[in-house]
Amino acid sequence: MSGASRPTTISTKQARIAELAKQMPGKAMTSLAQHMDAAWLRSAHERTRKDGAAGVDGQTAAEFERDLESGLRSLLDGMKSGTYRAPPVRRVDIPKGDGSKTRPIGIPTYADKVAQRAVVMLMEPVYEEDFYDFSYGFRPGRSAHGALEHLNEGLWSLKGGGWALDVDIRGFFDNLDHAQLRQMLSHRVTDGVVTRMVGKWLKAGVLKDGAIERRPRGTPQGGVISPLLANVYLHEVVDKWWVQDVLTRLREPAFMVRYADDFVMVFASLDDARRVQEALPKRLARFGLELHPEKTRLIDFRRPHDDGSGPRPGTFDFLGFTHYWGRTRKGPWVPKRRTAKNRLRRALTTLNQWLRSVRHFPVAEQARLLGAKLRGHFQYFGIRGNSTAISAYRWAARRLWRKWLSRRSQRGAMYWEQFSALERRHPLPPARLAYPRLPGREPSS
Repeated sequence: MSGASRPTTISTKQARIAELAKQMPGKAMTSLAQHMDAAWLRSAHERTRKDGAAGVDGQTAAEFERDLESGLRSLLDGMKSGTYRAPPVRRVDIPKGDGSKTRPIGIPTYADKVAQRAVVMLMEPVYEEDFYDFSYGFRPGRSAHGALEHLNEGLWSLKGGGWALDVDIRGFFDNLDHAQLRQMLSHRVTDGVVTRMVGKWLKAGVLKDGAIERRPRGTPQGGVISPLLANVYLHEVVDKWWVQDVLTRLREPAFMVRYADDFVMVFASLDDARRVQEALPKRLARFGLELHPEKTRLIDFRRPHDDGSGPRPGTFDFLGFTHYWGRTRKGPWVPKRRTAKNRLRRALTTLNQWLRSVRHFPVAEQARLLGAKLRGHFQYFGIRGNSTAISAYRWAARRLWRKWLSRRSQRGAMYWEQFSALERRHPLPPARLAYPRLPGREPSS
């Protein structure tokens, strides 16, 4: 019909929220939940992973979908009326590293994941207008590779490197203070439905061995909303402090890159770096956080002298890569990256355990699955300058595959000639760079 109104899409609603947040900097949004309707929750359901384990209610995504419209309608009514009760998170321990230790993970119910996703879709457009450009973790359209590019460009801008403050916050996700988080959220969001739901998730607790544990600290374990809450907290604690208090008092240039709770500050001046290193623990302590004394370091990351004189520059790890100074084929010193040794060792340990578990699968199926794992590794670590490391990973993967194929039976020893023939029938993907131009630019001549 000519002139008939068309349904408002989710992206259009989010654009309206973002525009309003941009027009009201520093002011609280009071009416976000009006945008949340049945279509909004249906979109939240579509964006929620369906292959996760079931929570405390035992309901899977497939079971939720059997009566989808009724479930979404009930969920929407409960969220808006205030009758929704956030279930506790089911806690399980999974192997960590070489399997000798475990780490806990939280598994919310599927309905709770959908509810959290719906609230994230409301809050995200607001905070995307506030977050700074140097923040990359768990934000739409941003990735770890973007953070690496930002870091590399910053190192180029200092024209000779500087002093890198590699920061590690001890147990950040377990020590985020609920009371201070609620106060931070009230600066930008005061919608009753949103704040009530966030409060319920913070209080829901964790179920383990039949007992519910509730703590006044930490983000909801395994929750879809946890990364956004963590970003809001660190935006107030670190990012705003850096922009409003630190940069205005520095004598020489500096920059910062943050990915969730992992961040690096680089300074052109040693004096500036030491002053910030001294002030940062005091800043974090005001919000119930502390630095890890062994993992937080100040590194001399200045470019080496061409004649080899002067101190040897240090290295630091960020997002799975070791950052160091190296020469190009033409001779100049440039900042480079390679896969961090601990990440490579962990990846190979995990791969070894997986190959052991699937050694009795058909060889064609093993090759298909192993190829997918290799491509995933190359997709993340295949950046410019890291071809040697990803080639080493592929070679080690081939060696491990042959080892476990040889142990399929007592008479199953496979020599390299046999393995090479098998590889010709079931080839693995080559070690190729996924980002040959990432990050940065060629050194100036």
